Amino acid sequence: MADPSTQPAAGTPEAEVTQYRPLAFAIAYRMVGSVAETEDIVQEAFLRLHRARQEGVTVESPRAYLAALTTRLAIDHLRSARVRRESYFGPWLPEPVLQEREPAMARQTELAESVSMAFLLILEALSPVERAVFLLREVFDYGYDEIAEIVEKSEDNCRQIFARAKRHIDAGQRRFEPSPEKRDEIAGRFFDACERGELEGLVRLLAADAAFYGDGGGKVAAVTRPVTGADRVARLLLGFFGKFPAAGIRLMRLEVNGQPGAKLVDRGDRLVGVYAIDVAEGKVRCVRSVVNPEKLRHLGPVSDLLAEPLRRRVGRPSDD
Repeated sequence: MADPSTQPAAGTPEAEVTQYRPLAFAIAYRMVGSVAETEDIVQEAFLRLHRARQEGVTVESPRAYLAALTTRLAIDHLRSARVRRESYFGPWLPEPVLQEREPAMARQTELAESVSMAFLLILEALSPVERAVFLLREVFDYGYDEIAEIVEKSEDNCRQIFARAKRHIDAGQRRFEPSPEKRDEIAGRFFDACERGELEGLVRLLAADAAFYGDGGGKVAAVTRPVTGADRVARLLLGFFGKFPAAGIRLMRLEVNGQPGAKLVDRGDRLVGVYAIDVAEGKVRCVRSVVNPEKLRHLGPVSDLLAEPLRRRVGRPSDD
């Protein structure tokens, strides 16, 4: 139990940060998919709340005020970031969030799925306002009257925006394994097969149309195009894992964006990369690898192991 003497006094700015930062972080991260950008947005939201009070604005509900500020800042950020993402080198993946990193991340299956990489990538196809309306309604259970005020549109318009966004999400969304125990058991077998070099066992665990996506952002050596098909993905993974021992890379299993995953660390315990996998219908359907150092720095010290060509330092099969 926390020592009351160490807790910020009620009603102070520090107490508000402790109380409302988890919600602001949860909204912003699902909007922008970047931890660093999320931190900037959340900090700016609190600064604007403080500035508004200094200017004499009466804030009856800090929670509602910060949610609105965070959403609007995220919308503005996405509008300016779209061009950068369209010119990104190779596949763009969200910055990974490890289980302990998102403040007070809900453990319910629905909210865990809403922070998964698969879900965040589907959101990328929505406009910033569509994304905001959908998330506020579907994930955070806001009423249309509240959403209308936040995005500055009519309630009827928000209903139409939500319906359009939900159709798109439903069309592209794959359901995850409903049983966490089954999901984790399959993930365990998957990583075991990778580490043991068991090609046939790995192929059996992968869906026939399984896909691998790598995000190096042009900063380090990485697979720059999607690889599809159980056999091709299995051989690619075993090419990676077969070189890890000599390079001093260790795999540590954990939860990534609410789904099974692992992080890779070097001999100095510096982060090399993060894997996140999607499990559904008893199979691993997608493997995503984030090795772009700029997307890993929020997780701790980052290794320079992949800064040189992967063929020389770690080795990898061709992704042609």
